[in-house]
Amino acid sequence: MAKLISKTYGEALFEVAMEGQKTDLFLQEAQEILTILDENPELDKLMKHPKVSRQEKEQVLDNVFLGNVSREMTGFMKLLINKDRYSELPKIFQYLIERIREERKIGTAYVTTAVELSTEKKAAIQKRLLETTDYKTIDVYYDVDQTIIGGMIIRIKDRVVDSSVRTQLEEMKKQLLQIQLG
Repeated sequence: MAKLISKTYGEALFEVAMEGQKTDLFLQEAQEILTILDENPELDKLMKHPKVSRQEKEQVLDNVFLGNVSREMTGFMKLLINKDRYSELPKIFQYLIERIREERKIGTAYVTTAVELSTEKKAAIQKRLLETTDYKTIDVYYDVDQTIIGGMIIRIKDRVVDSSVRTQLEEMKKQLLQIQLG
């Protein structure tokens, strides 16, 4: 349900950005607002508090964001308050950011390996990912997890390519357990 809400509102905000040719602005503002909320958890807590009236929440939004972000963005946040959807704001903005990046053919990949990769290997992986996807550019985030033993795990959106030794061993174990002797 929450994913449907964030997609619905995020897509509407994306359409407004596209129609007004404000994707750059909305992308920047969404990232800045998420940073502000992340750095100021008390603000987020105040905005979600059930005993703070909608009018007071709107006044807080005006005090914090009016003049610092576009009229459309403050209006959108007020709409979320009035529809009791403010708690979904981070997910909505994340959806918007991802949607704009997709529109611009900018991808994000997460690569997990058992050992730290050299700069050359990272460049080769990034080059290969660009060749095998439709992205013009791709941001690659690397993580080291020694428990995968070897190989790598690559995640792009909801696709996962797992060529880790750990997974291969688990698959072999399943196959061996299914073999019936006799």
